Amino acid sequence: MNPERARQLRDAIRHRSHRDQKLARRYGTDKKRRLYFDNLHPEQTEQVRQLLDGIEGLTVTTTSGRCLVVRYNLTEYTLAGLEKALASQGFRLQDTLLHRWFRALIHFWEDTQLRNLRLPERLLKKSNEVYVKAWEHHPHGDHDETPVELREER
Repeated sequence: MNPERARQLRDAIRHRSHRDQKLARRYGTDKKRRLYFDNLHPEQTEQVRQLLDGIEGLTVTTTSGRCLVVRYNLTEYTLAGLEKALASQGFRLQDTLLHRWFRALIHFWEDTQLRNLRLPERLLKKSNEVYVKAWEHHPHGDHDETPVELREER
């Protein structure tokens, strides 16, 4: 694995849509995911570890024979991007129903978090102005409904 190949793989993994927007690193964007590989190809785990070790921003550790723990920041990588890049290189992840369901759930979580990161932060003070204006127009206190002309005659 040479550095040029690692850069190509890195660029293939990253999502273009959120990469162009320069998302800031925030609390909760550091992710730790487990990648389980197919039982028929146990040698893939070590090959993938060596491949991903050459990519900046990814930390890879081996936990068992078929499992890798990958740590990344969501503003740089996503699990869907990692899976797509590994599949394009011919690596096969565990394909049981439970693993597919869990990966789909993680894809949903990460997509939702990326969409929320792209939204501008809502300023709570401005939303408070709505309640202040409503309070000004609401009759409150000792409001007397008697017209001014009749009140002066008393």
